[in-house]
Amino acid sequence: MEFSELIKTSRIENVTLCQPFKKSLVGILCVSGHHIMILQEEHEGNQFILLHSAVDSVEKKLSGSRGTLLLKCKNFCIIQLEIPGTEELQNVAESIEKLSNIDNLSLSYPFYHRPRFEVMEDGWQAFLLETEVTRMIGSASDDWRLSNVNKNYTICASYPPTVIVPKSVDDEVLCQSAEFRQHNRFPVLSYYHKHSGNVIMRSSQPMTGPNGKRCRADEQLLNSSLGKSGRGFIIDTRQVSHAKNAQARGGGVEPDVNYSMWKRIHQPIERRQYLHESLIKLIEACIDPSMNSDKWLSRLESSNWLANVKDVLTCACFVAQCVDKDNYSILVHGSEGLDSTLQVTSLSQMILDHDCRTVRGFEALIEREWLQMGHPFQSRCAKSAFAFTKQKFEAPVFLLFLDCVWQIWQQFPCSFEFNEDFLLMLSEHAYSSPYGTFLCNNEQERQKFKLSSRTTSLWSYINIPEVIGNYINPLYQPHQAVLWPSVAPQSLCLWSGLFLRFQVDPSPQSDAWDEITKVKEQEKQLVSKASRLRRQLYLLEKEAIDTEVLLPAVPCFTNIPEMTPQ
Repeated sequence: MEFSELIKTSRIENVTLCQPFKKSLVGILCVSGHHIMILQEEHEGNQFILLHSAVDSVEKKLSGSRGTLLLKCKNFCIIQLEIPGTEELQNVAESIEKLSNIDNLSLSYPFYHRPRFEVMEDGWQAFLLETEVTRMIGSASDDWRLSNVNKNYTICASYPPTVIVPKSVDDEVLCQSAEFRQHNRFPVLSYYHKHSGNVIMRSSQPMTGPNGKRCRADEQLLNSSLGKSGRGFIIDTRQVSHAKNAQARGGGVEPDVNYSMWKRIHQPIERRQYLHESLIKLIEACIDPSMNSDKWLSRLESSNWLANVKDVLTCACFVAQCVDKDNYSILVHGSEGLDSTLQVTSLSQMILDHDCRTVRGFEALIEREWLQMGHPFQSRCAKSAFAFTKQKFEAPVFLLFLDCVWQIWQQFPCSFEFNEDFLLMLSEHAYSSPYGTFLCNNEQERQKFKLSSRTTSLWSYINIPEVIGNYINPLYQPHQAVLWPSVAPQSLCLWSGLFLRFQVDPSPQSDAWDEITKVKEQEKQLVSKASRLRRQLYLLEKEAIDTEVLLPAVPCFTNIPEMTPQ
């Protein structure tokens, strides 16, 4: 298929572009195979470029010989194009609708994008499990090993080729356990807590079925993963009734009698099927300009979005508490182990491990817990809140995770190396990106489409010094303490930087952060200058004593304390 077949009108003059909190732009509308562009010939710097993949839906409004095209984007921005000529409007609308809904992955823009920057680090190789394992398990290498049991993806299609498992368990046990778990997602290591020796494992539900099927290999695998305490919790993210219904259909839970060293606890998190409806209700409330305060609060509550945030954070905090304070190892699973499971394991690591709160550590967390472990980004992020049709597998699971991260970030603003813009940037790239990082549903598909050689990694771009500087938190103060976020209703709030940034002017807050950055930079310069002056004073006094200008009894600086910015 050629892109030209889908473009009925590629160029229209005198088109007016209207965006929230920006001046209108009048220029030439150009429609290419991957982009919508507004260009001004007399002002080369004034131009607008939008990927077709960023468009969630297209609406047309006709008025006489002119018309308005509304592009509702996946990042919740609504862009207005005023186009002269109804025929041109119809042609452009039809072209954008088709180009924004192409199913052929090979025609996606990341395969055509050629970066204009020098790739200093290959993001595809930056966070390989083989290189991360030493940092993850530290001195516990005698108890854990890398297994290539899933080489060529023969055991589990959604797992990476290499996983971390107990050293005492051979690959045959892993294969038998995989047959007992939905989609063959057998228990593997997610996180090793170096302080306590406890672990967080993840998997899918066991296929016990109505007859109570048993798998001794699965029991052996789980028991072998227990830390020194010899006890663990199985955290099931489903409601008890949903777990029972799943058992009637062939799924189920781990029977207490067979998993005697484990206790099962249900920490319900809303199923992904309902998250999309929750997001739609939230965005509809956010973009409605006619609401008063009471109606706004009512619709915010009825969307259940903050309730979903609370449920995920509550579960993650419980897992972190079990590992850090109560001396338990943890297995987390829901049904498939692709959504709520990854939310919980990721957030619990962020609470426990200070490294996950750095820029690079957070990138590694996303790579390790989400991309390598098979969260289906291509399916989940196919559409957003404005889509006319609801696809079966779409759900804002990753977006909910980022919201939970922001909730912790705003409670502990000095504990994260990255700023809010970093999270916003990730939310946009997950849905539409010139880079290949979030393409496909798992590692097997990424290898099939040869993404590492045919596309550029998002991490290669972000980690360029002049780019990453835009995402550094000026208030960051490194520390290794565990964070214990509050999940009380009074502590959770709507992430206005994401959901209201096109309704409420973000420039005042942006200006405030710019001022904070400027003050911190000035502080750093003053501390450096003070250190130099103290050093000079010390040397002058030493020289004066050596030349007998000052007597040794005169007090002098014998120890020069180092000053560091706070």
